Amino acid sequence: MELPAQVLIHNEQLGMKGAPGKLIAITAHGCYEVNCAFGDKVHRVLLPIRSTVLIAREPEALPEPGLEIER
Repeated sequence: MELPAQVLIHNEQLGMKGAPGKLIAITAHGCYEVNCAFGDKVHRVLLPIRSTVLIAREPEALPEPGLEIER
């Protein structure tokens, strides 16, 4: 995932279920650094990787059937 990335944030501790945000960085201390809205303001938040799921907001394009992609 290239940074910054638009993501959906799932974090049970904060009650976030698919909250939109922007992934800014992944820290060496085991946190995602994200910008997300709380009320009408955007805040920078550090979320622990162990208890947070980030999903890319845009789905990846699937290759056409029968088309082989070399990786």
